[in-house]
Amino acid sequence: MKSGAFFGRETKRNLIAYSFIAPNFIGFAVFTLGPILFAFVLAFMSWDGNNPIHFVGLGNFIKLGEDSRFKVAFINTIVYCAVTVPLTLSAALLLAIVLNQKIIGRNFFRTISFFPYVASLVAVAAVWNMIFSPGAGIVNVALNYLGVAKENLPRWAADAKWAMLTVVLFSVWKSMGYYMVIYLAGLQGIPGELYEASGLDGANMWQKFRFITWPQLKPTTFFVIIILVINSFKVYDQVYMITQGGPGTSTLVMVYHIYQTAFVTSSNYGYASAISMVLFAMVLLVTLIQFRGEKNYENA
Repeated sequence: MKSGAFFGRETKRNLIAYSFIAPNFIGFAVFTLGPILFAFVLAFMSWDGNNPIHFVGLGNFIKLGEDSRFKVAFINTIVYCAVTVPLTLSAALLLAIVLNQKIIGRNFFRTISFFPYVASLVAVAAVWNMIFSPGAGIVNVALNYLGVAKENLPRWAADAKWAMLTVVLFSVWKSMGYYMVIYLAGLQGIPGELYEASGLDGANMWQKFRFITWPQLKPTTFFVIIILVINSFKVYDQVYMITQGGPGTSTLVMVYHIYQTAFVTSSNYGYASAISMVLFAMVLLVTLIQFRGEKNYENA
């Protein structure tokens, strides 16, 4: 009997398909799904990585209410998200609209705009720190040239009042090129006949944007907002490279607090997992609210 007789044609096709899926699924299960499930369990435990694991129930979550650093990190994360999302969305949409026009060097400017997103974070962060250096940075030199006294120049990442703004500006500049590409795809999917008809009716640029471009881009904008919010809640690398949570706790965010709790200050993996669950709940809640809002809009 031939070996292939044990399996039907459909079964063999399924086995071939599963053989292609298996490596990716196994990698996901081992390196992503497994740690996530373990983190859920660990949130109710006390463990430092050396001593035996102890069950503490809701003790880690009760401790959150007494942790002043957690409260600061929670508020800073909300502030970062509330400022970064609209700024990035606006910058990306403006760039997309401008670079969707037939202008000289359009492809060059598209490439330049997208470059910060794909460039090495370490390299661009180093350049950014030089540009915003309190002493001889280009930004402060320009402000001084425009009439701002040296003693009034912002110290950017070195000042608790300006550090969060510095991180926000860096994040907007780093990621707006990526969302610009998404908006460009949305803009190129809008039928040109709509603009031609509105032009015949005497619509100006603002009216075309308000009544054609923006409504047609709402599905794209919904997607961009979802991704921006999730990325803003889990921001870590920008904070680590620019301020490392300082000065003081002025730029301490949730993920950086989780990192410090687990690996720097206390090695309390259970408590760090509890903070992670709060972050997970925040992202889930915001995402569900946004999906509900989009569903209500579509049904209206």
